[in-house]
Amino acid sequence: MVSFNALKNTLALVLMCFVLSSCGFHLKKASSLPDNLKTLTLKGDDEKSSLFLELKKELKASNVELTPSAKNIAQLYLRKETIERQTLSLFQNGQVAEYELAYGVSYVVKRPGEKAIEQRFELYRNYQDDPDHALAKAKELDLLIVEIRKQASRRIVRELSQL
Repeated sequence: MVSFNALKNTLALVLMCFVLSSCGFHLKKASSLPDNLKTLTLKGDDEKSSLFLELKKELKASNVELTPSAKNIAQLYLRKETIERQTLSLFQNGQVAEYELAYGVSYVVKRPGEKAIEQRFELYRNYQDDPDHALAKAKELDLLIVEIRKQASRRIVRELSQL
């Protein structure tokens, strides 16, 4: 009886592995940038902003060599980020209960001998506000914006790999 249960469990495990491997799921490979973007100059409207520093870190993690400006090197110019807040819902007393945060990023890629490419995208997040816990909600908003910046920098690198 014990061997029948062990055989049944083993067969179920093998069948599950077979089903998962046959469904076509594969882990996403790391984005590889084109050769003409492996070395580039990173500039921006605000080179001390959190997004600029996060993008710089993400590019270095993607094995991009950042160099000073030169004519034969591609340039990535990061424009100023925009953060807009829109009211989604209100409490019965008229105070805001929920916001939608729209985080906008635009950048320009200039490669030698090619036309400049301007890209823009927005990321959206909803968050709840509670006037009784204002400090905690302010900290939550700060953490949310940090996460959005990380996601935006990863998206820029992903979009660069598609050029």
